[in-house]
Amino acid sequence: MRRPTLTAMQCFEASVRHLSFTRAAEELNLTQSAVSKQVAQLEEILQHPLFRRVRKRLQVTPEGALYLTEVRKILSQVDMSTRYMQSYGGQSEVLNVTTLPTFGARWLVPRLNGFRFHHPNTYLNISNRVDPFDLEEARVDVAFFFGNGVWPKAECIKLLDEDVVPVCSPHLMPPAGFQHPLDLTRLVLLQNTTRPEAWHDWFDAQGSYTTHSYHGPRFDTFYMSLQAARAGCGVALVPGFLAEEELTSGQLVIPWEFALRSRNAYYLAYPEHKGEVDKVKGFVQWVEEHLDHPGGAPDRAAVNQAAS
Repeated sequence: MRRPTLTAMQCFEASVRHLSFTRAAEELNLTQSAVSKQVAQLEEILQHPLFRRVRKRLQVTPEGALYLTEVRKILSQVDMSTRYMQSYGGQSEVLNVTTLPTFGARWLVPRLNGFRFHHPNTYLNISNRVDPFDLEEARVDVAFFFGNGVWPKAECIKLLDEDVVPVCSPHLMPPAGFQHPLDLTRLVLLQNTTRPEAWHDWFDAQGSYTTHSYHGPRFDTFYMSLQAARAGCGVALVPGFLAEEELTSGQLVIPWEFALRSRNAYYLAYPEHKGEVDKVKGFVQWVEEHLDHPGGAPDRAAVNQAAS
């Protein structure tokens, strides 16, 4: 199968933007005939017309519009990959890290200050990931996750426990405060998509029950729940350490002083066979040294579920 060249795709994309082979040629520093020829070759390969001429102007065909979407994805990926590699030196290595969105922003990122200075040849590539995945298939070196400390064929390090607390805007607080946990149902209970049982468990731990536990707008990250609470949309149930910034500044308050310890905790995981890889070892050691962990050294749990 003949494959189109990158030049042909660039000519096509520029021609669509300008609706002119001449202007596309000026942008790409090519001749008008060269651009026209590249597009013609694309049409020959695809066996579909990409443009038609209407009153001496180019008009994109439905097939061209469909192909444009895919071409822009390809060009964007090539551009991103090129910039990605240009940012690294000859002796550098990339460390692929995944994390939960709000945990990454509120807990992990503040602890990365200084890492580059001590590990100048390790470049971090950090992305968000919520759903379960295979470390090897995803080509991930280190993953931060919330769970029971079990990850197939991985070494797991416990980072911290989680205590969830209700938070809301101080403007929603009644003058005399709330007198009972169920009083919070006067407010909208903001739900978190990944923790559908959260409010039920929080009320249940205090011997209370309400049919409102599952009612309320849902957000798929704690960050959005915190933002909604700040905006006065209701009361959110969130890990206390993720709300420290807003609680300290007074943007949020705890309307009822009861913290529920979650059954799961936050862990760092990496493939067992990468434990002695320098870039992984250096990053894990850095995280351990910057835990501010009140209980001393973090727990380690080597896990190989496949063997059990």
